[in-house]
Amino acid sequence: MSVVRCRVVPTGRDAGLAPPDHPAAGAPVPPAADPKEPLVTDVLRQHAEDAFAGELAALAAQDDRPRPERWKLSPWAVATYLLGGELPDGTAITPKYVGPRRIVEVAVTTLATDRALLLLGVPGTAKTWVSEHLAAAISGDSTMLVQGTAGTPEEAVRYGWNYARLLTHGPSRDALVPSPLMRAMAGGRIARVEELTRIPVDVQDSLITILSEKTLPVPELGTETQAVRGFNVIATANDRDRGVNELSSALRRRFNTVVLPLPGSLEEEVDIVTRRVNQLGRSLDLPELPGGAEEIRRVVTVFRELRAGITVDGRTKVKTPSGTLSTAEAISVVTNGLALAAHFGDGVLRAGDLTTGILGAVVRDPVADRAVWREYVEGVVRERDGWKDFYRAAREVTA
Repeated sequence: MSVVRCRVVPTGRDAGLAPPDHPAAGAPVPPAADPKEPLVTDVLRQHAEDAFAGELAALAAQDDRPRPERWKLSPWAVATYLLGGELPDGTAITPKYVGPRRIVEVAVTTLATDRALLLLGVPGTAKTWVSEHLAAAISGDSTMLVQGTAGTPEEAVRYGWNYARLLTHGPSRDALVPSPLMRAMAGGRIARVEELTRIPVDVQDSLITILSEKTLPVPELGTETQAVRGFNVIATANDRDRGVNELSSALRRRFNTVVLPLPGSLEEEVDIVTRRVNQLGRSLDLPELPGGAEEIRRVVTVFRELRAGITVDGRTKVKTPSGTLSTAEAISVVTNGLALAAHFGDGVLRAGDLTTGILGAVVRDPVADRAVWREYVEGVVRERDGWKDFYRAAREVTA
């Protein structure tokens, strides 16, 4: 397989989609030769504003609608960037999110108000993906990120200190280490908080003053950072985390909650998986293999049936495993199958390249989930026309 080497092209923040306080803010970005294709660099995973700099520039150039203060695009253009469409000059904007348009419109308009946005849904419903692309389209910078974990400290939300300078010179602006939220407040950008309900409750409560008063006090210096226009927060949380660190009513009131649903139809989910697998395959230098479309449809069918507890034709009820079997997991299974077929197979994506990954996604409980999988294989897969190869591969990995 040949390796194409190319020059790293400055995109996103480095090519004109600069932060509002940067001298280059607002400078035009020349669109890519083909705005539909992300620019190729040596970076394994580009930020959204870099990977889709051509599309963002094309939208900005033709966007004549009103823009909120410090927004790179109008709300209409942000929604078009996420949902896809064709611009007046014929430029095609690829969909970043496949789902109800109204959901995206509500999310975008929320960020144009003084309320923060909470994206809620089961794991794998593209909450992080939507959050990143919203920040990229609005601020041109999706990197103002706090990753929520059980160990996230208060400093990650507010600010910390450079202890060497603190011990030498005492509290000062030079010794202060601003959090991503503090930098977003000062620059009028979008900040992101991932997995909000995994953050300890006392740290969550640090957000209340930021979201309600739009200010972050620094009592050690007798000063504060006030948010400038353009600042807002996108947080994500999943339904499976209810009861881990439940949001207080005071904090929840500061958010407008938008629930991201699972894909509504088989065709919709197949389309999502196909798009993301193609994008990931290009970034990993995986070739396009024969058999991909058929196998993607079978993986998505298996996931949807086990998730819903009924076959797609509605005739047979099946038991559901303990895992979520999300769209994101289907993407991972297919991508791994492509790598197996390319590096250890015959260059054709086959059922045997996928069934091990499917088994790993389904069987979380080694006893109960394995029984669910066996019953599904013998009761559904075995009798399905055109699935004999899948049945043999599933039997083999199960044994």
